Amino acid sequence: MTDPIFYASSAVPVQHRKAGEVFPFIDAYVAKKEQEIAEIEQMVERYEKRRLMEERAYQSMSTLRRMLSGKKPDHHLAVEYIHFVKKPMEKVRLLRLDIENARSIQNVSAPTDIVSVPYELANEMK
Repeated sequence: MTDPIFYASSAVPVQHRKAGEVFPFIDAYVAKKEQEIAEIEQMVERYEKRRLMEERAYQSMSTLRRMLSGKKPDHHLAVEYIHFVKKPMEKVRLLRLDIENARSIQNVSAPTDIVSVPYELANEMK
């Protein structure tokens, strides 16, 4: 049975299940979400490293080369930052909320309790 209630991370419908049915799948779900977080953080780290290298290369140029090569306008850098850092880190925050909710089901609920399960976890259970 699917409810129109939405889970913490986004507009993902939830299902209500007994906690005992969900317990065996929570560890795999949490591991999958932690892997996603690690991938996103690596992507952000690579972007920040690339930006730092570009800035160092620009600063090490002679004045004449700097004038000829130009530098990205600040608003371009701001848009890049939003795209490559801010939005991915927001997704990381939401994934961590999902992990926290899954762990709370595991730690707080009794096997006979009815809990709200994200649709993604419910699909893994099938």
